[in-house]
Amino acid sequence: MIALLMRDIRLATRAGGGFGLGLAFFLIVVVLVPFGVGPQTDLLARIAVGILWIGALLACLLSLDRIFALDFEDGSLDLLATAPVPMEAVAVIKALAHWLTTGLPLVLAAPLLGVLLSLPADGYLPVVISLLLGTPALSMIGAFGAALTVGLRRGGLLLSLLVLPLYVPTLIFGAEMARRGIDGLDTTTPMLMLAGITCGTIALLPFAAAAVLRVNLR
Repeated sequence: MIALLMRDIRLATRAGGGFGLGLAFFLIVVVLVPFGVGPQTDLLARIAVGILWIGALLACLLSLDRIFALDFEDGSLDLLATAPVPMEAVAVIKALAHWLTTGLPLVLAAPLLGVLLSLPADGYLPVVISLLLGTPALSMIGAFGAALTVGLRRGGLLLSLLVLPLYVPTLIFGAEMARRGIDGLDTTTPMLMLAGITCGTIALLPFAAAAVLRVNLR
C-alpha cells in the first residue's frame, strides 16, 4: 500500500501530473477577489474565511478526475482489482495521495493568502485547523465521485455536479468554525461536526467507492 501511495504521489508531482494546479487556482481566486471587491479592508476581512474555503473547495475539484482515470486508461486499475489488495484500501490510498498533493498544500498556503484578504490575526489558526479537518473529507468524497464517473468520456463536468452538493456540509461547518474563532466564540460544535463529517466519509465512502469501481470494471 505504501508503494501505491508513493507511486500516486510521484505521478502527481511529475510534469503534467497536476501537482500545483490546485494551488495555482487557489492563488488566482484569492488574488482576484480584492480586485473585484475593491480595496475595502473591512469588507475583505468579513468575507476572507468564505473566500478561502470556497477557493480551497474549487481547487480540490480540479484534479479529482485524475484519481482513477489515469489508472483506468493504462489498465492499472484492472490489475489493482485482481491484486490481493482490497479495493476499499485502494480507494483510501488514492484519496490520501490526492490530499497530500492537493489538500495539504492548500492548508499550508491559506495563512499566506489570508494576508491578501486582510484576514484578522485571530483568524489564522481557526482557518488552518478547519481546513486541516475538512480537506480530507473533500478528497474522500472526490474519490467516491471519481469512482462513479471512471471510464466516462468527459466525465469531469458530471463529476463536479455530483460532488459539489456533497461538499456543502463540509463548507458550512468549516467556514462557521473559522468565523467563530475570529469572533472569539466557542468553536467546539462546528469543529466536532466537521471532524464527524470527515471521519464518517473516511469510514463509509471507501466501501461505496470500491463497490462502484467493481461495477464499472465488469
